Amino acid sequence: MGRLAQTDGLTEIQRDILATVREFVDKEIIPVATELEHKDEYPTAIVEGMKQLGLFGLTVPEEYGGLGESLLTYALVVEEIARGWMSVSGIVNTHFIVAHMINAHGTQEQKDHFLPRMAAGEIRGAFSMSEPGLGSDVAAISTKGVRDGNFYVLNGQKMWLTNGGTSSLVAVLCKTDEGGSTPYKNMTTFLIEKTPGFGANPTVPGLTVPGKIEKMGYKGVDTTELVLQDVRIPADRILGGVPGRGFYQMMDGVEVGRVNVAARGCGVARRAFELGITYAQQRSTFGKKIAEHQAIQFKLAEMATKVEAAHQMMVMAARKKDSGERNDLEAGMAKYLASEYCKEVVEDAFRIHGGYGFSKEYEIERLYREAPMLLIGEGTAEIQKMIIGRRLLEEYRIAG
Repeated sequence: MGRLAQTDGLTEIQRDILATVREFVDKEIIPVATELEHKDEYPTAIVEGMKQLGLFGLTVPEEYGGLGESLLTYALVVEEIARGWMSVSGIVNTHFIVAHMINAHGTQEQKDHFLPRMAAGEIRGAFSMSEPGLGSDVAAISTKGVRDGNFYVLNGQKMWLTNGGTSSLVAVLCKTDEGGSTPYKNMTTFLIEKTPGFGANPTVPGLTVPGKIEKMGYKGVDTTELVLQDVRIPADRILGGVPGRGFYQMMDGVEVGRVNVAARGCGVARRAFELGITYAQQRSTFGKKIAEHQAIQFKLAEMATKVEAAHQMMVMAARKKDSGERNDLEAGMAKYLASEYCKEVVEDAFRIHGGYGFSKEYEIERLYREAPMLLIGEGTAEIQKMIIGRRLLEEYRIAG
């Protein structure tokens, strides 16, 4: 394993879970990841293996059939999975966010209905907030839900759904305009059960998943649009049963999602470091291994320091959330630092590989295309810095 990215204070159960996941990654993910990624092929066998390990229910409470583990445990598992192939961590991330939102904000009926099947991996979740014309300004949401008796009629177009096609449950944020005093109090989250697949959905009239969006990286996992045309959803499928709370529910989901993205950045960076330091000890130039050149040792030193710093920041943010305290500052810092450092570590590993790094035969080529997604997912660096700056001003505001 090496000494990087170790976590102090773990229980024996946490250590056992991580050892099991690490073995699964080494045996079942890393050997096939690059081939599947180049084919843009969904990792069906890997997903089935994760279901058998219980990873889809890792944080679901035991009373609903899950393992009841903490956000920290989940983040460390995600770090290991992303070390193998970041796309696989994306498959569990949106599922985890939806399960977290239902457990934290759902009615008892919603928890009883969804969580046991989510824990078993029978239902897999997707998270839908973004729209084609909506970036970081959530107040500009245009997808609308209009009450019609005991139903809501939904119309609009959503964008950037991870697991949009393969999921069977989507948490969708809509504008509902039911008298809230601000735009943020006029948003509602709807829980939509659907049949997995693309095209017009056979069980939800008016709901369409047009197809996969072609991407530079982050392949294998499906990223899609979601079109809603007069989709009728029962009012009891509002998350929590009360309209107008959707923005705050989604932000809670995004907050834990930022810890997840930080964990993914840590995992990808760690893998890039492993590839770089291994290659540096195999490749020779000017009569010696390139690892013996001071310039390469400097790169390795910087890479390792960034891997360690990002990991410890991610662990701090997860533990803060687990404690029940507000963690938007720590989550923003962790996401910002880990994604930026991931990009830099991957690029240094790419440079160490020289011309071979540009070849699809080498794993670093895949990581080089995957890292940029982390700069955008769950909020750009600029958004994180805005969050961090505002929270710092709250904490350090001077009197008068």
